[in-house]
Amino acid sequence: MPAAQGSANDRGGNASLDRPPRLRKRRRAMTRVLVIDNYDSFTWNLVHLLGPLATAVDVVRNDAITTDDVLASPPDAIVLSPGPCTPNEAGICLDLVKRASPEIPTFGVCLGLQTIGQVFGGTVSRAPLPMHGKVSEVEHHGETIFRGINGPFKATRYHSLIVDREPLPADLAVTAETGDGLVMALSHRSLPVHGVQFHPESILSEHGVTIMRNFFDLAVAWNAKHRPSRDGAASLRR
Repeated sequence: MPAAQGSANDRGGNASLDRPPRLRKRRRAMTRVLVIDNYDSFTWNLVHLLGPLATAVDVVRNDAITTDDVLASPPDAIVLSPGPCTPNEAGICLDLVKRASPEIPTFGVCLGLQTIGQVFGGTVSRAPLPMHGKVSEVEHHGETIFRGINGPFKATRYHSLIVDREPLPADLAVTAETGDGLVMALSHRSLPVHGVQFHPESILSEHGVTIMRNFFDLAVAWNAKHRPSRDGAASLRR
C-alpha cells in the first residue's frame, strides 16, 4: 500500500472535541484503521475522534490509492470521510465499498453513508432542504452503532444529498432517522457496514465517541469471527 498521507500520530485534531477516555487494558482496540479522505475539511476532526480508539489511523485521499492497494494490505476497518461531492465523484469509494465491505468492516460519514447506500442499490437524491451546520434531533432504535445511547439525540448535519428511504434495498436497514423520516443512519443486514448522514465528529453532535466505539466493537467481533488471522492480541494505542 502506498504511504498514507497522514496519521493520527503526526497531525493534531481539534482540541475542543470530546476526546474518548483512554481504553482500559481489557478492551481490544483496532490495530489499524484506514480513513479515505474525500477532500473534506472535517476529515481531521474525524481522525481526532478515532485516534484514541485505534493503534494507527492512516489517512489517504480518495484518488491517491487504489482498491487493489487496500486489499493487498487490508486494514482492520475502513472509514469513509465526508466530502463536498457525490458518490460518483468520490475517487475509489464506490469500488472500495463494493469490493472490500464483504470482508473489511466499513463505516461511512455523510458522503460515506451515501456511497454505501448507492453501492447496495439505494438512490441518492437531493434532500428536501440543504442542511449546512444545522442541528437536528435524531431518533434511533438502540441497535448496532447506537447501542447504549438514549434517544433522540442532537446531531449536526452538513449535506444537500440524502439516501432515499423508498425504495430501500432489502440488504439495508434504517437505524436512525429525523422526525420527518429522513435517513440518518444505515446498517447492512449481514455485512459489517454502517454509516451515518450526520457528523459524529462535530462538537455539537452528541454521542460521537460512543457511536465510533460501538462500530469498533462490532468490527473487532466481526474480525475475530471472519478474519481470525487478524485476531491476535490487538494492540492498544502506543
